[in-house]
Amino acid sequence: MVEKIFTITSDSGIHARPATLLVSTVTQFSSEVILEYKGKQVNLKSIMSVLSLGIPQGEKIKIIAQGYDAVQVISSIDEKMKEEGLGV
Repeated sequence: MVEKIFTITSDSGIHARPATLLVSTVTQFSSEVILEYKGKQVNLKSIMSVLSLGIPQGEKIKIIAQGYDAVQVISSIDEKMKEEGLGV
């Protein structure tokens, strides 16, 4: 299991477009990927689940990946977050 905490820096938080980017980034991997926000965990491969959290700017989220490609999942998410200005 690999996990990383991100701080959301995007002015509008995680709305439809960034959520879609994150979901599309992780669906190519076989690992189970969980997004945790304020104690609630959702499947990061589900766009509706991610949107249901309503994550605003400045909040911290935790991404947890479990599986043989977990390290690559976290690395890809980290890259996408920085590339798109979503978080650090």
